[in-house]
Amino acid sequence: MSQLSKRPVLVVGAGAAGLTAALEMAETGREVVLVEKEPVIGGRVARFHHYFPKLCPPSCGLEINTRRLERNPRIQVLMSTRVKAARRDGDHGWTVMLETEPEYVTDRCTACGACTEVCPATCSDRFNLGLQEAPVIRRPFPHAWPERFILERDACAQGCHECVDACPYDAINLDAASSLQEMQVASVVIATGWHPYPVEKLPELGGGRFPDVISNVELERFASADGPTGGVILRPSTGTPPEKVAFVQCAGSRDIKHLPYCSGVCCLASMKHAFYVKEQLPEAEVTIFYIDRRAPGRNEDFLVRVAETKGVRFVKGKVGKVEERDGTLEVTAEDAEEGKLLHETADLVVLAVGMVPEKEEDPFGLPRDDDGFAVNDPDRGLFVAGVAHRPADVATSIRDATGTSARALAVGRRS
Repeated sequence: MSQLSKRPVLVVGAGAAGLTAALEMAETGREVVLVEKEPVIGGRVARFHHYFPKLCPPSCGLEINTRRLERNPRIQVLMSTRVKAARRDGDHGWTVMLETEPEYVTDRCTACGACTEVCPATCSDRFNLGLQEAPVIRRPFPHAWPERFILERDACAQGCHECVDACPYDAINLDAASSLQEMQVASVVIATGWHPYPVEKLPELGGGRFPDVISNVELERFASADGPTGGVILRPSTGTPPEKVAFVQCAGSRDIKHLPYCSGVCCLASMKHAFYVKEQLPEAEVTIFYIDRRAPGRNEDFLVRVAETKGVRFVKGKVGKVEERDGTLEVTAEDAEEGKLLHETADLVVLAVGMVPEKEEDPFGLPRDDDGFAVNDPDRGLFVAGVAHRPADVATSIRDATGTSARALAVGRRS
């Protein structure tokens, strides 16, 4: 066995792709270090109400993977951790510097909830995209793993130590500090995922201007039982169910002023969201404004199901403007098939914003394509998985991660 093959493989990001890559490699017998900047695993998938194509809660798949994590001693999981620096060791892999945020709640935590009951402060709930306030110390969401609470220390009331006094397991350390560790790895899998294109950059479509104009990822949270409305789809402005919902496809996508590429999954996501609305509000009118309907392969059957659903209408035409008049939204769009301009009203407008690759921190100097997505660099032992590589749905990201793990493993074997 070469020296390189004795080193672990580093996986950056513990969403669907990162988890898959780490587990596949560890289950072949390889040592793996999985780092995640958030205090929980799951990434964007954990925030979905249902994911495509199964249309089942993501907790199902995540639970299976957390069990695989727990019983595999070859995976070291480092939560709330980032790669702060990295240097190439010639042909011998990488030396990385990892920084872990302060561990205010330790692994002694049993998630009993005694701390949350006495906490007097609240903060913006990151898991719910800032759509509601949450206790400063809490479990991020019901099925979160690791099964311990998190503490937003910066939001604590000054001088407060109510949670420390209430904890029966001595699991809270308000004076915890960040830590650094250096590690040598053979190769690196980048699975840092994506973020939605900000609606605030789309003021012409009402983004950031009107409360009843929301993004597709926000609708996922409204439809989720652990979301800000307890799973009930409501108009943010009034707290009442919408009677007319308009979906605006390619919101900022395929547009040289915003995102020039197609994210590939937005059409199917909006069709799924149309089902969310019709399941809860059978009498609601749903209109999907689209440029092209993209549902390749067997997904065509799903498109047909949606199109045949009573109260769902597809309009081929680009939306040019969304305005608010007397408490109602007015959508101005072309009807390309009829050759006319439409002015339609809606109570709720959902912008299908595209996927933007995460690239805030890149100590590895990854090559990128013209759209900003990372590209494999096998000569330096760098491999990319999931949406960090290209826009994709969950199933495609998982398949991509499986192939990526094989390439990352091969680095040590051919040395």
